[in-house]
Amino acid sequence: MAGENAAGGTPTRPDERLLNLVIALVNTSAAMTKQQIRAGVHGYDGASSTEAFERMFERDKDTLRALGVPIVTVEGTGHSDEVGYRIDNEAYALGTVDLTPAELGAVALAAQLWSDKTLRTDMSRAMTKLAAAGAGDAVGDAVAGLTPRVRAAGDAYGPLLEAISERRVVTFRYRAASTGEVRTRHVEPWRIAARGGGWYVVGHDRDRAAERVFRLSRIEGRVRLGATPHAYELPDRVDVDAALGARVRHDSTARLAVVPERATALRARALATPGGDSTSGVPAPPPGRDLVTVPYGSLTAFADEVAGYGAAVVVLEPAALRAEVLRRLRAAAALAADTDGAAAAADPDEEARRG
Repeated sequence: MAGENAAGGTPTRPDERLLNLVIALVNTSAAMTKQQIRAGVHGYDGASSTEAFERMFERDKDTLRALGVPIVTVEGTGHSDEVGYRIDNEAYALGTVDLTPAELGAVALAAQLWSDKTLRTDMSRAMTKLAAAGAGDAVGDAVAGLTPRVRAAGDAYGPLLEAISERRVVTFRYRAASTGEVRTRHVEPWRIAARGGGWYVVGHDRDRAAERVFRLSRIEGRVRLGATPHAYELPDRVDVDAALGARVRHDSTARLAVVPERATALRARALATPGGDSTSGVPAPPPGRDLVTVPYGSLTAFADEVAGYGAAVVVLEPAALRAEVLRRLRAAAALAADTDGAAAAADPDEEARRG
């Protein structure tokens, strides 16, 4: 396209020119003729000839239509029979975003994965707009149980994802969980997955000549990508669940009394449970609550999760889990009381009203 610009001018990037054209056609009151587009839309004014402009504009028009932008042709009227162009705003406008609390919660959870990445600002703005159409507390409840289990992937995530996409061998220093020894690994990464609160990469360890799993939080320093793309072939099938199965243990079971239609994340992992009564041996939930039985591994992590639901979830057993959840809730209540007390002390009128 550089050859189609006037001599001495710097050619406008095609994507910039396309965006300029869309903005112009969206904001025109009626339609724009070719002459108006050439004179008024940045990127076309530098065309070296009418023929060069015609080729450029026709290509751009076809590209935008292929992308789903509804450019319509308007026949000339009155004294002018020149054809004009505009964008059908009704067809081009985004429809009303109507997400359920669970759907909005899932989007919010996905956005948290980028909280330490360069997209954080854009994600924050997008979530603010979506939340404005959401359901407030119900959205928080939809992800309360998921948030503690999916943590930031860390600096290794981006390079590993790029390596998988381009099939580049990676090199990194890795601290073994059993011995604490740090060694350099050379790996052909296959898949990245989150399990049991951590992120893992599954791949072929060239040093051991075998499939291995590495936890991203144990990678020390930078992940270095090999210079050669397509350096290996991805297996036709990678059984991530089998590779990570030993790392996601659920040795304990909790019986919970849950408010109807709340704590959907817990319900999704629930086991089939007989109704609580004196003959089944399963404790009966309080009236107006559902009995939900959920397997878990880490007592600390699961107590964090359950406490996040507040009064919506009551632990029936085991006693150790109940005690841990109550400890967290009491600490939160004490913190709130301290905050209220400090605010009252700073406001003499409020202290007088309480007295």
